[in-house]
Amino acid sequence: MQRSLLKINIANELDVVLAYKRAMQLSERTGMAQANQTKFATAVSEICRNVVEHVGNGSIQFSIVGEGGHNYLEAYISDRGRGIGNLDYIYERASYGNTATGRGMGIVNSRKLVDFFEIETESEQGTQVTLRKRIPAQSPIITKSLLELWLREFQDEAGISPYEEIKKQNMQQLELLEKLRLRNLEAEQQLQEIRRLNLQLQDYNSEINTLSEERERRNLELQKVNADLDAFAHTVSHDLRAPLQNMGGIINLLENSVHTGNSEDVAYLMPLLREQTYKMDKMITGILAYSLAGHHSINREIVAVDAVLKKVLESLYIPATFKISIAKDLPVLYTQEIYLYQIFSNLIGNAVKYHDRPEEATIQVYCTYESDGIHFIVQDNGPGINPEDQEQIFSKYETLGQYLNRIDSSGLGLAIVKRILEEKSGKVWVESEGRGARFIFTWPAKEIVREEEDAE
Repeated sequence: MQRSLLKINIANELDVVLAYKRAMQLSERTGMAQANQTKFATAVSEICRNVVEHVGNGSIQFSIVGEGGHNYLEAYISDRGRGIGNLDYIYERASYGNTATGRGMGIVNSRKLVDFFEIETESEQGTQVTLRKRIPAQSPIITKSLLELWLREFQDEAGISPYEEIKKQNMQQLELLEKLRLRNLEAEQQLQEIRRLNLQLQDYNSEINTLSEERERRNLELQKVNADLDAFAHTVSHDLRAPLQNMGGIINLLENSVHTGNSEDVAYLMPLLREQTYKMDKMITGILAYSLAGHHSINREIVAVDAVLKKVLESLYIPATFKISIAKDLPVLYTQEIYLYQIFSNLIGNAVKYHDRPEEATIQVYCTYESDGIHFIVQDNGPGINPEDQEQIFSKYETLGQYLNRIDSSGLGLAIVKRILEEKSGKVWVESEGRGARFIFTWPAKEIVREEEDAE
């Protein structure tokens, strides 16, 4: 369905202004929003101006067209010029975004402003352009009498002043530009808010990743602690059970001996019971020392290493045949005295305990200053340690085969040393080839007390 409204001949700029004005009036009367009115009238003006500039004359027919269940305001602009020979090039240039200026840009711009755009052109046959803008569904029905009323109003209008009309168009364009500027400002603010939220989200993601890594690290630490605890509990239960079982057997024998009045057996069994009791006490003491090794709550103080060694030697039973040599250049440290005491007590105690030739035994204690800290050395001339055993001796309850039955060995001494040094970010190892062994452990150089500090 198509209903013609009015027709205007296009021959000069005044006709272009009139076509723009009628397009605005008709789009307003059909109920379009102001923005759509301006878009439709601007598209009409662009095509009509092309007619004047490139052909010289033509016409525009306004109509109401029904199609697909919708009504459209249509402008049909035609001319009898030579046609547009480079239409495909104009469209191709527009598809690459090069539409700012130049010949043919009126076609491209108009095409963007309307809901329907169609152009037919043939060489020497002229050009016909169809522009349509959709009429809102709630618009009034355009009857014949209403159309006649519009036409009378158009005829009664005063003469058109091109200057005034162009000024009016410019004002409308300025209003639209201001609205566009405000919308751009709003869009920019929204973009800034989105950027801020994205940065905040990145920070949150970074924190979540950090927390996840920390949780994973703690989970690994907990797994290690749990595994260590399982192994520790298993070993403790196994090794404590042995002296308990021995004590149980000895007690049963004592009961039988007492019952039968066999005093000789009682005299023989009592030392055995004391021996098992002593062994169990030694093991429990070692377990306690191991569990306390590495606690952060121990306060630091100024400690002279030679004074600590003096206390250690006084606390140990050392046969008179042993020759103990202590270096004179040992440092003064700001550290936990109990740690040093436990380490030296275990290392020197082992050197005494496991020496196979006490009549010619020597033990030396000295230190060197290296790039990774202080190296303390406890060296003996005992039986030495086989290369295959030099790592395992620092594990819990690892005692070399020839010393398994010693009641004065808990199997925890070197494990305690290792655990303390792990707490201090240090290391411990043994060097031994043939006879003799050198136990070396590192201590942080930052804990050395300088002479000027000590004087203060």
